[in-house]
Amino acid sequence: MESPLSIDEAARRTGLTAHTLRYYERIGLIAPVARAAGGQRRYTAADMTWMEFLLRLRTTKMPIGKMQAFAKLRGAGDSTVPDRRQMLEAHLTDVLLGIEAMRHSAQALQAKIEHYRSFEKSLASGSLSIEGHADEYPEPLRTRTRKAAGNRR
Repeated sequence: MESPLSIDEAARRTGLTAHTLRYYERIGLIAPVARAAGGQRRYTAADMTWMEFLLRLRTTKMPIGKMQAFAKLRGAGDSTVPDRRQMLEAHLTDVLLGIEAMRHSAQALQAKIEHYRSFEKSLASGSLSIEGHADEYPEPLRTRTRKAAGNRR
C-alpha cells in the first residue's frame, strides 16, 4: 500500500488547496482524516479515491449541500446504498439534461457564427448595408425542465 499523504501532497494530487481540504473535512464531505503523531493530516488511498469521486460530483455541478447529503449517507453504511443510487440517478438525469441544453446552445452559437460569416461576406462584397440588419437568433431558446423530461421525484 502507498504511504499516507500529507495535506500538501493531497492538495497537489487533487488540485484542491489545503484550505479546501480542511474545509471539506469540517463540513463533513471528507470523514475526519487520520493524523500523524504531530497532528498532521495523513490521507490514505481510500481518502484519495473518495476525493476523486467528490471532484467528479463537483465537476458535474452537484451542489455542495447534495454532496454533503451523499457523504452523510455514505458514512451511515451499506444500508443507504439504495438511497445513494437513487441520488446519483437523479443527479445523472440533471447532468444529461444540462449536456443536452449545452449541445443545443452550442448549435445555436454555430448557427450564429455562420450567420455572421455570411453577413461579413455580404458586407465585403457591397451587396448589403448594415442598416436594417436584424440580429435575430436562428430559433427560440428552449429549455427542458425535469418535469418536461418526465422525471418526477
